[in-house]
Amino acid sequence: MKQRKKQHDVWRALKANAIIAFLIWPLIGTSLAQTRSDSSLKVVVLDPTGASVASAYVVLQKGGANPLSYRSNDRGEVSFSKLTPGLFRLSVEAPGFEPYQLDVSIKPGSNKLEVRLNVAGVKDEVSVKESEKERATDPRGNAFSTVLTADQIAALPDDPDEFENAIRQMAGPGAPLRVNGFRGGKLPPKSQIREIRFRMNPYSADNHESDLMSIDILTKPGVDSWHGSLGFGFRDESLNARNAFAPFRGAEQFRRSTISLDGPIWRNHTSMFLSGDALSSYDSKTIVAALPEGPLTDVARRPQFRLNLQARVEHALTKTHTLHGEYQRNATRQDNLGVGDYDLPERAYASRDTEHIIRIADTGPLSKRLVNEFRFQARLEDTEKTASSSAPAIIVLNSFNEGGAQVGGGRTSREFELADNLDFVKGKHSIRTGLLLETGNYQSDEFNNAGGTFTFSGLDAFVGGRPTTFTRRFGDPALSFSRAQLGWYVLDDIRLRKDLTLSFGLRHELQKQLPDKNNFAPRVGAAWSPFKSGKTTFRVGAGIFYSWFDAATYEQTLRVDGERQKDLVIQDPGFPNPLAGGSEVVLPPSRIVREPNMVMPYVEQFSFGVQRQLNKFSQLVVNYTHQRGVHLLRGHNINAPLSDGVRPDPSEGNVVQVESTANSTFNGLMVNANMADARRHFFFAVNYFLSKATNESDSPSSLPANNFDLRAERGPAGTDARHRLFAVTNFGLASGFRVGAMFHIRSATPYNITTGFDDNRDTVSNDRPPGVGRNSARGAAEWDLSTRLSWGLGWGKAAEPGGGRPMVKVIRGGNRSDVLGGLGPVGSPNKRFHLDFYVQAFNVLNHVNLTNFSGVETSPFFGVATAAQPGRRIEGGTRFSF
Repeated sequence: MKQRKKQHDVWRALKANAIIAFLIWPLIGTSLAQTRSDSSLKVVVLDPTGASVASAYVVLQKGGANPLSYRSNDRGEVSFSKLTPGLFRLSVEAPGFEPYQLDVSIKPGSNKLEVRLNVAGVKDEVSVKESEKERATDPRGNAFSTVLTADQIAALPDDPDEFENAIRQMAGPGAPLRVNGFRGGKLPPKSQIREIRFRMNPYSADNHESDLMSIDILTKPGVDSWHGSLGFGFRDESLNARNAFAPFRGAEQFRRSTISLDGPIWRNHTSMFLSGDALSSYDSKTIVAALPEGPLTDVARRPQFRLNLQARVEHALTKTHTLHGEYQRNATRQDNLGVGDYDLPERAYASRDTEHIIRIADTGPLSKRLVNEFRFQARLEDTEKTASSSAPAIIVLNSFNEGGAQVGGGRTSREFELADNLDFVKGKHSIRTGLLLETGNYQSDEFNNAGGTFTFSGLDAFVGGRPTTFTRRFGDPALSFSRAQLGWYVLDDIRLRKDLTLSFGLRHELQKQLPDKNNFAPRVGAAWSPFKSGKTTFRVGAGIFYSWFDAATYEQTLRVDGERQKDLVIQDPGFPNPLAGGSEVVLPPSRIVREPNMVMPYVEQFSFGVQRQLNKFSQLVVNYTHQRGVHLLRGHNINAPLSDGVRPDPSEGNVVQVESTANSTFNGLMVNANMADARRHFFFAVNYFLSKATNESDSPSSLPANNFDLRAERGPAGTDARHRLFAVTNFGLASGFRVGAMFHIRSATPYNITTGFDDNRDTVSNDRPPGVGRNSARGAAEWDLSTRLSWGLGWGKAAEPGGGRPMVKVIRGGNRSDVLGGLGPVGSPNKRFHLDFYVQAFNVLNHVNLTNFSGVETSPFFGVATAAQPGRRIEGGTRFSF
């Protein structure tokens, strides 16, 4: 018996050690490269933007020996094998590009080299080879940027939503995301993404956004042979952990199928890319409520169905011009929305959304000095919402909500975007100018609160039948409107010295909806690399950034204008008949208006940063940013009752004015470190943000607690998390295995404390206790660790290099040639067919991340959380590609 117990203890210890090793292995160490008796070299040929260059003529020669020559394949790749270690001369030529030569030292084992060719005739008296200082101070080059290659992208989550979330966390809060220069739509499948670039150049005048970091996703260029993939991912509740607030482990199922196919339609001229992503899933949302008869804890199933289709065509118009055409159809259906937290199942509604996107782009030189980039996008979207119940809603503040969801109708939008950018170089000046025109047409019959809503301060008021207010929106919700906005700019990057570049820019933006047209935004920046090595670069910049008046807010001011629709508001109503209380006060109809002299909101921004190249594999970036928001949008009831209870205009009810009178401040310190060692197939990156964000309003629809003391609303922004850290790593192991991990931690965000009553009689129950500021309470910190393990095998003879075409994507006005990565191992030779398996775990340690903290003093949940982020989820899948 003792022997059996001892064996059991040993087996239990081995299992525990295995689990611990699996969890911490992605965060430590790298695999060592295997040495070989001979050497090989893999060359990847890229254009200045990082696009693959097919059919490039690559020659490798050692001393007086016979040269070895191949043409690059559709991925820009050429492989040389059975080489003797030593010094070689590498030469690369391609139509439309400057010739390139480099002396390469081949070491024992596998070596890899990436070279970037310069477009012929685009530069003005600039040598092909750049110094380290020139590269470090080129504001349009690779300085202050981080690039994820295809191998690193493959190690990220396979679920499209988790994949996008991981990318956004790597860039930081609010970073704009573009795919081939376009915003919106769905991300392409991972198999069709060539690279993801995180760029820090916010003061370029072609940027509308003020965010320090931007995300540029580039898809793979034209191909000369057929490739495809089939993938499937699956998870259900059997391997998941129970949510911390669920009475039992809720039902969950996730089935995702992906397919992609790309190849030549017209060899050497036209390539086609097709992809599809189908999802059928449901999860469980927790319900935590306090009812008069006692507490309620339950889970509700939320089904979701999604089908995304993409088709992309790239056609070589000339040797230097590639026409890009793309179509997307994205359809999503979600059921049982609106249920969860305090909302009971009868609050459910369904949502249908169908989106069509058409994109056309052309980039290339117009002459030896002029490079033009043209983009056009048309986005057509139809949405519809259907509530499961039309009964009046009952809101008992932060206790429970029942009745109908009070939403319905649909919206059809037709949005168009036209952008054109022109680059040219003259001596020390790299000049870019362009414009962005966005228009939209909208038809909508969306309605809200058509059945009416009773609001109670708490359970005692509900039991006693004493609502605080009853509101109901009535009238015809149907309307149509249009909008237009234009931005144009000019930018000049001046190369004063090899180690110093100054940038000056001016941007001007206009909106049809606003009378203010004086929206000029000057920008200035400098990059300086003072040391001889060129490994340390300082960058400073300042500028003004305007924000658009969004279509959704504009739509509300048109719909609830007091004529098309208006709000009925009754104070101290009866229940369930609001007009039978005996002491009810029926206000005149209420409406939403725009401030007549509204101006466009803007941000004044300044930042200072330093980048240090630690070694050939790693770099460190530190950046400080200060922002001051001016004329930000807020809601303001300009007809709220005075201290004597009388309204300024007794003939009207609430007049909620959307106005540009709020301000904000932001101070942030970002520290980014990353390391990519191609020899060991290792990548690691970490971002840390220390910040403080203060504002006076979180949205144009949020109302102040006191409409006569707007300064009292100044407090922490709703998204103010003082500390954020995100780390990601992945590396290859032996026998085709690859491991990755992501770790995210965020300090607590604020929430508001309110009394639950309408003490000032403005019909909004957002009054705060005396001496308590806005967003003065904090929730709890959140963190999670996710891991991914994959294994793949390949078979079949790889396609021979050659037969491709130069699908050219041209530089942005004078980027110089670059050599990236250096020499390193390339792993196993390419195979024609690949089969990959993966298993990934989200929140693998099942840490409880608390959310939905109640700030209502009359709630039984005051000061505590009533929800949590999902617990551990484990997903498995496979992909076949050829």
